[in-house]
Amino acid sequence: MAVEIISQKRVTSPKKVQVFELIFKENGKIKQQEVIKSLDIVKIVLFHKEKNALLLIKQFRPALYINHPNLGKRVELCGGRVDKKGKSIEEIALEEVIEETGYKPKKLEPITTVYEGGKRYFFYAEIDESMKVNDGGGIEEEDIELYFLSVEKINEFLYDDSIIKRTGTFLGLQWFYCNKVVKNG
Repeated sequence: MAVEIISQKRVTSPKKVQVFELIFKENGKIKQQEVIKSLDIVKIVLFHKEKNALLLIKQFRPALYINHPNLGKRVELCGGRVDKKGKSIEEIALEEVIEETGYKPKKLEPITTVYEGGKRYFFYAEIDESMKVNDGGGIEEEDIELYFLSVEKINEFLYDDSIIKRTGTFLGLQWFYCNKVVKNG
């Protein structure tokens, strides 16, 4: 999964994001801020019962690269944008799991919803090899690697700054550790 940057330029009329100038009054003071309107996102914590491991994904993230050119690839929870009309949040989450990992869990359990601009819907699912329906890897321009993290190494992973991860991944792994590992002894 090698990535070669062909070009980089500022986009004046973006197609995938909406940039707004927001002028507002707070505590009697007029303020101005540029903001990006983002889509809602689904994220799924996947526990592979036979491997006693969490299944994460690793992929190139252009937004990470543009801010940190020496980085670019990130380990994260499976998930994606809520951009499929007529489908429920759960249906979109299940499609993302199948597309990215190749597994089709029998059940998705809601964990929580957080707000980072758009909503971030978190789910939990257990998988095993009998649920493998394809090789995963994503669709279209995605190039996704599967990343198994053994339960014994969750805390080490969380606090290892050499592993590039995002806030939602941290939240999902902490939830799993507190609610499935510690709680079940």
